[in-house]
Amino acid sequence: MSEEILVNVTPQETRMAIMQQGVAQEIHIERTGSLGMVGNIYVGRVCRVLPGMQSAFVEIGLARAAFLHVADIWQERQDEENRLIEKILYEGQTLMVQVIKDPIGTKGARLSTQISIAGRFLVFLPQETHIGISQRIEDEAERELLRDKLQHLLPPDASGGFIIRTMAEVASGSELAADIEYLRKQWNDISEKAKAAKPATLLYHDLNLALRTLRDFVNDETIHIRVDSRETFQKMQLFALEYTSNVVGLLEHYSGERPLFDLYGVENEIERALARRVDLKSGGYLIIDQTEALTTVDVNTGGFVGGRNFDDTIFKTNLEAAQAIARQLRLRNLGGIIIVDFIDMDNEEHKAAVLAEFKKALAKDRTRMTVSGFSSLGLVEMTRKRTRESLAHILCEPCASCQGRGVLKTAQTVCFEILREILREARQFSAREFRILASQQVIDLFLEEESQNLAQLGDFIGKPIYLQVENQYGQEQYDIVLV
Repeated sequence: MSEEILVNVTPQETRMAIMQQGVAQEIHIERTGSLGMVGNIYVGRVCRVLPGMQSAFVEIGLARAAFLHVADIWQERQDEENRLIEKILYEGQTLMVQVIKDPIGTKGARLSTQISIAGRFLVFLPQETHIGISQRIEDEAERELLRDKLQHLLPPDASGGFIIRTMAEVASGSELAADIEYLRKQWNDISEKAKAAKPATLLYHDLNLALRTLRDFVNDETIHIRVDSRETFQKMQLFALEYTSNVVGLLEHYSGERPLFDLYGVENEIERALARRVDLKSGGYLIIDQTEALTTVDVNTGGFVGGRNFDDTIFKTNLEAAQAIARQLRLRNLGGIIIVDFIDMDNEEHKAAVLAEFKKALAKDRTRMTVSGFSSLGLVEMTRKRTRESLAHILCEPCASCQGRGVLKTAQTVCFEILREILREARQFSAREFRILASQQVIDLFLEEESQNLAQLGDFIGKPIYLQVENQYGQEQYDIVLV
């Protein structure tokens, strides 16, 4: 299926969308003030070793110390007999580390000491010796052919290992050789810089989103790459000429009056990707709830009553939902543990067909994931590798009124809290009067339905109670002033 890539650039951020049949499949956003750090290489300093967690905190110059687990220490993999982090690291130690997960929420960046540098067709592993092949290349004969092709291009005394990326299937020998030369030069530059670098020094910064698009996202199905910034278009052209010459002809500078993302409907798609509810064409819908621990997806028939019988209606809704969920995971960049609650099906053949359709739709994803079958509760559990913040975490923040709960206390609940608080304070302090400062909704309720309760409280404490509207207050916010 042919793809188009759209790149929208402003001084504040770069946004990239991958389109199929006019519909956005993936959206990536990189802001100038908070560039992604995955792939960056630093000289780090161990600031704390935690034997109980078999991990360490490492200072790399960020606001929060980064996290390094013993499983991500490359040296440890060479010594299976000695797997205790306290025997490998010590406080104050300096070491070269690479970010494998961006800081997410309250968690710091996650690190590895196994360095990898990505090129167009290959990933260079300077500490390894083997040649690996992308799991997306499934044909065994093709895998062997690529391995032999790469081995013939490497000098006999060459150090380091490689992973052959999916794009290498269509790469010529000269393109692979150029990629090898580029990656080795990058590693030599990093190694030289590291010799004199102090702790918390950035040795290597991965490409920005625009250039990373050419390296990581363009494939055989890409027919256009439209860029709405002339400066970025020229930079992408120069990069493509040097490293990805087969892509040069796909690049186009978009100079139309209508904004690029508006023209293709991507702005509306972003708005929909932030919504909790996703409507299906059949009339069914999804409810997607993202928490820190996991993401849940609930499938509902909604207004869909078609089909010969109820089982058929459920089956068709679940099949449509399977495709929609896979797209939403990519679009929203949801990671970690994901629980999908399809509509309950009694027919085992229907269950197998829905699961097969779901796995087929997920196969389009570039991100590594695992999917289990239906559990005894009828849920599908899966994981999707999380390396960068989700779309919602980039574009949104918790509501100041509900603190991320997604719901507000009713005005009546707040009224009752205020009445209890006045009673408490009347017993503790000797005030002449009490003044309630609250939102319009709460004050209105005190003047109407709760006026009798307020009057009774005033009589009980023997002090006048006055009301004052504060237009800036949220529904849950109030103050009680003692005069």
